[in-house]
Amino acid sequence: MSRRPASASPSHRAERVGESVRHALADVLARGDVPDPELARWPVTVIDVKMTPDLKTARALVVPLGGKNGKEALAALNAQRKAIRHVVARRINLKFAPELKFVLDEGFTQRLRIDTLLRSPAVARDLASPEEKDEDDAP
Repeated sequence: MSRRPASASPSHRAERVGESVRHALADVLARGDVPDPELARWPVTVIDVKMTPDLKTARALVVPLGGKNGKEALAALNAQRKAIRHVVARRINLKFAPELKFVLDEGFTQRLRIDTLLRSPAVARDLASPEEKDEDDAP
């Protein structure tokens, strides 16, 4: 039996299971199915869920609403990880409930920073066509 190299892309099954876990996790967090006031204080968006090849661990990439207070939101999620896992397991049809690991999606903050830079007047001026630059320079 051949093993896939570590750099290989995930199998279709792992992708399907990851998407099922993402939907269930997003639904559980949106509905507040885990009654915890600390968890309710920090609403998050589940960006993606990456499954290990054996489907026993799910790494959930999350972003707090508004992109702020990431550490607090992550701490609240990790404090209720077992309860969240239990509720998610009831919603998906797997032999074993995957262990949940929550990770902040750093790509979101990078995309937000790039978007802010692209909207800045200096970059807009540099991206303007030569005709637009000439019009702006006219008195």
